[in-house]
Amino acid sequence: MNILLYISNMMIPLLIFYVIMHGVLQKVHVYDVFVDGAKDGLKTVVEILPTLIGLMVAVGVLRASGFLDFLSQLLKSPSEAIGFPSDLIPMTLVRMFSSSAATGLVLDLFRTYGTDSLIGKIASISMSCTETIFYTMSVYFMAAKVTKTRYTLPGALLTTLVGVAASVVLANMM
Repeated sequence: MNILLYISNMMIPLLIFYVIMHGVLQKVHVYDVFVDGAKDGLKTVVEILPTLIGLMVAVGVLRASGFLDFLSQLLKSPSEAIGFPSDLIPMTLVRMFSSSAATGLVLDLFRTYGTDSLIGKIASISMSCTETIFYTMSVYFMAAKVTKTRYTLPGALLTTLVGVAASVVLANMM
């Protein structure tokens, strides 16, 4: 077991060393290429920063306004009729926009219901098998300058629905 810990601790330094040595052997100015890549990365961050700020503000407004609680109460009967606890609706909706905000909601669920409760298990599994659809689409499409998303959003919403359904089924099997 100690050998695996040793190997895992050495993987990143060995990978960095390998990249540097490969560059040196190929007669590439490794540091200059690194600096150029860092400049490009910084430009990308500056380009997507307004989108990130907009998403974070929107999620904060939704949480603070009580809209998520209102929506949860509105959808309580239909969601519980299909076996999905209505307390998970805010987390599921916020997860599509922000993983960190959804994590905050999951922690609130854990404090209220416990980690081993059905709601805690569904929330945990759902967080691992769904994606931040709107965040991912906005950031990656903006960075790649994609303007025609075609079937991306419907496909992403469908896979999120499947992920949420799978989390309910898996949690009920535990």
